[in-house]
Amino acid sequence: MQDDRELLLGLYRQMVLIRRFEEASAKAYSQGKIGGFLHLYIGQEGCAVGALAALEAKDYVVTTYRDHAQALIRGTSARACMAELFGKVTGCSKGLGGSMHFFDADNHMLGGYGIVGGHVPIAAGAAFASKYRGDGGVAVCFFGEGSATIGAFSEALALAALWKLPIVFICENNEYSMGTPLSRSLSVADVSQKALAVGMERDAFSCGDVLAVRDRVAVAVKRAREQSLPTLIEARTYRYRGHSMSDPGKYRTPDEIEERKKSDPILNAETQLRAMGVSDAELEKINASVEAEVEDCVRFAEESAEPDESLIEAFNYA
Repeated sequence: MQDDRELLLGLYRQMVLIRRFEEASAKAYSQGKIGGFLHLYIGQEGCAVGALAALEAKDYVVTTYRDHAQALIRGTSARACMAELFGKVTGCSKGLGGSMHFFDADNHMLGGYGIVGGHVPIAAGAAFASKYRGDGGVAVCFFGEGSATIGAFSEALALAALWKLPIVFICENNEYSMGTPLSRSLSVADVSQKALAVGMERDAFSCGDVLAVRDRVAVAVKRAREQSLPTLIEARTYRYRGHSMSDPGKYRTPDEIEERKKSDPILNAETQLRAMGVSDAELEKINASVEAEVEDCVRFAEESAEPDESLIEAFNYA
C-alpha cells in the first residue's frame, strides 16, 4: 500500500502540473502571448500520465499535436515547454515548432506532429530501430480516434504486426474527432477492434483511474519488451475544452461536459489518496508547488529571447 501511495502521489502531481500548465497556456493565448494553434489536454491527464508511468527512460514516445502532457511527463522542463509555446529560443524546439511540434531527443520524446495519423508510421520506425539495435526499447504512440480512419494508421499496424515490432499504439478516444462525434466518424465503437485485422493483441479501458491505466498499459509494454509483439489500445478519455483554442465546442451540451467531469482523473486520484491516509495539507502542498512551478515557467518564457536568424541555416540545411 505504501508503494501505491507514493506512486499515486507522484502521478497526481504530474496530472495537476499538466492541468495547471494547460490553464496557464490558455490564459497566455487569450492575452496574445502565444500564437498559432494550441490544443489543450485538460480532462485527459489520466491517459498520458498512467501510460507513461509504465515506460523506462530508453523507450520512445511519439504523439500528435496535443503533446504538452507527454513532454512534461517524459522530463522536458515546464520552462522549456512554455518557452516553446511563446516562440522563444529557450523552448524545447528552439521556439521554431510551437505547440504542435514539441521535441526532446534527450528524453526520447520524438514529437509532436501536426498531420493527423501521419506520425503513427514514425513510431513504428522507432520501434523497428530498437528491435534492430537489440536495445530492449519500446515505442509508445498516442493518437486520437480520428487517426484510426487514416491510411498511414492501417499501414503502420500492418507492418508492426508483420515485423513483430515492440510498440504500443494508444488511441486516445475522446469521442470527438475535432467536432465530429464518434458515431459519425467510425463504423465500430471500439477502435481496438482494428487490431483483429492484422492479428494484433488489443485492449480497451477508460482513463478515470490513473493507476489502472498504468497497470493495463504495463501489460502491453511487457509484451512488447519481452516478446517483441505490438498491442493496440483504446483508451477512453474526454477533453473538457474544444479541439483547439479556436473551437468553442458548441457540438456538446454543458450537461454532457459536467457529467464527464464526475469521472475526472485528478478528482479520482484525490479520493484514492485520501483513502490511503493522505491529508488535505499534503495535497495542498503538492498543489502549491505546482502553482509555483507554472508561475516560474510563464515568467521564464516571458523573459526569454526570441530565436534569431543564426538558426535559419542550422535547421534548413544538412
